[in-house]
Amino acid sequence: MSKIAFIFPGQGSQTVGMGKDLYDEVEASRSVFAAADDKLGFQLSELIFEGPQEKLTLTYNAQPALLTASIALLEKLKESGIQPDFVAGHSLGEYTALVAGGVLSFEDAVYAVRKRGEYMNEAVPAGVGAMAAILGMNSDELREVTEQITSDGFSVQLANLNCPGQIVISGTAEGVEKASALAKENGAKRAIPLDVSGPFHSELMKPAAEKFKSILDEVSLSDASIPVVANVTAAPVTSSAEIKTLLVEQLFSPVKWEQSIGEMIEQGVTTFVEIGPGKVLSGLVKKIDRKVNTIAVSDLASIEAAIEKLKEVK
Repeated sequence: MSKIAFIFPGQGSQTVGMGKDLYDEVEASRSVFAAADDKLGFQLSELIFEGPQEKLTLTYNAQPALLTASIALLEKLKESGIQPDFVAGHSLGEYTALVAGGVLSFEDAVYAVRKRGEYMNEAVPAGVGAMAAILGMNSDELREVTEQITSDGFSVQLANLNCPGQIVISGTAEGVEKASALAKENGAKRAIPLDVSGPFHSELMKPAAEKFKSILDEVSLSDASIPVVANVTAAPVTSSAEIKTLLVEQLFSPVKWEQSIGEMIEQGVTTFVEIGPGKVLSGLVKKIDRKVNTIAVSDLASIEAAIEKLKEVK
């Protein structure tokens, strides 16, 4: 029997109005937005539905907003009874995967990612850190570049191993700029600065990770009912203790997305269902392996079509 994985997007996929159709039409989804508002003590749903985009994109807003919109989609999809064999999420999306996998309650997750966003925002003042996508270079070649620049005194490292030929680097603004230039000198096709508010998944996030440990001590983590493929290791994990350790490390470690997808394919996954705004992850999966199927679930209309396709798979 073919296996299915549910995958969840991270920051960058947020858009004003995401999930509004679910809020209007689906009771289970509406209750997700209400639970987020109640847990956080402000009208997150209003910000999601009305914007402005600049405020929604602030990391401490974007993180709970994306989690909420993605879980609202998942709640409607769950009515079909279709169960994934694995779950995984890209960076922030890992928390959505943990809710889907039974590790965290939605309320605990939305609280945790709000605090995670606040700590990430505090860790590095605006303008000090940066990220850039490097195209057309493999990880070993690019790691040599980042290690050279770091040894010169400008901190930069690999942050997201997204797919063949697309790796994001993260660090100080000078480090990213110098590494981008050196990467192009060494054969990279392009270096694209990213519009982000901090140097995520870099050593500069270690202060945020230290603070975030206390938040994970506050919330309740259970062993996973569905294996979660972790960003840090690209391996399936079910132990709550191991997941807790990995979530702290995830803040300053590379997201091994290409390896995570490869692991699930090796385990027999033939269909990846991206649940959340946009289709970024579906595009990455296709670049990793053209033969697998991808289904993007981003609004109410796409859920019905997805359910029909998934019934054929299962």
